[in-house]
Amino acid sequence: MSNSLFSIAFGVGTQNRQGAWLEVFYAQPLLNPSAELVAAVAPILGYTEGNQAITFTTAQAAQLAEAVKGIDAVQGKLLTRLAESHKPLVATLLAEDAQLTSTPEAYLKLHLLSHRLVKPHGVSLAGIFPLLPNVAWTSQGAIDLSELAEMQLEARLRGDLLEVFSVDKFPKMTDYVVPAGVRIADAARLRLGAYVGEGTTVMHEGFINFNAGTEGPGMIEGRVSAGVFIGKGSDLGGGCSTMGTLSGGGNIVIKVGEGCLIGANAGIGIPLGDRNTVESGLYVTAGTKVALLDEHNNLVKVVKARELAGQTDLLFRRNSETGAVECKTHKSAIELNEALHAHN
Repeated sequence: MSNSLFSIAFGVGTQNRQGAWLEVFYAQPLLNPSAELVAAVAPILGYTEGNQAITFTTAQAAQLAEAVKGIDAVQGKLLTRLAESHKPLVATLLAEDAQLTSTPEAYLKLHLLSHRLVKPHGVSLAGIFPLLPNVAWTSQGAIDLSELAEMQLEARLRGDLLEVFSVDKFPKMTDYVVPAGVRIADAARLRLGAYVGEGTTVMHEGFINFNAGTEGPGMIEGRVSAGVFIGKGSDLGGGCSTMGTLSGGGNIVIKVGEGCLIGANAGIGIPLGDRNTVESGLYVTAGTKVALLDEHNNLVKVVKARELAGQTDLLFRRNSETGAVECKTHKSAIELNEALHAHN
């Protein structure tokens, strides 16, 4: 057995009455754990190789705690706590960053993102959707939809209210991870698997999907769709949108550079370079025809917006008289045009 692992985590979760995993909480996931730690836990768990999710008992949790306390005090303390659990326990060991094969594996990778151990697109999430059951997220935790009606009745008979907050594959991030140095006005608008960099403020209308996020600092009052990453010092105005890989963007990775502003109710379907501004109300898709203007507002060329993807110091605006989408730059438009041709 190789003692080199991509990731390891010890978790406590929820199963339905058939024993299928609904969700898993990992308090202290590890990326690239030490060979010494892996060697200590593998024989207790019966782990040999590959990517595995292994259920273990509270007695085994106590054994694991004893085995690792001299190697990793944080994991030792966690395992001591897990030994007191009344809920099912699971150890997830990933030998490599490969396609997902189980619900505990999927939850581990989402935790790695929200714990800021990896950035969006930093791990493979291939095959994740079939492995995330659609469950009811309630005041009593995750509940299998086929068991919800009965549990609602049971709660009422006890004089309790079982409140259902959402029915979804993804839980809200803050029920699992609250990263340091952030402000989040409405926690329901951040899914587990969001990466929220230090210094980020997410206002009430802001939304961050899984495998997406912000480098921080920044102000998010718009939508950060799946797969989109926002650079340092960039702000998303109220109601604006970034086109993600799940919303028509295909395999194009949409990234927003540093120091950008996407105005209120604006949107992008192309990656932005540093210091770009998109005027309020303007949605720029890859095929949008853009009039490239020089410093005297004279037309140099009409290009598709995809040709401007990733370029720095651009201002995208709509001409209020003609309706044409225009682009100005702090560099001369002639220089930009030459740069575009250089990449033909």
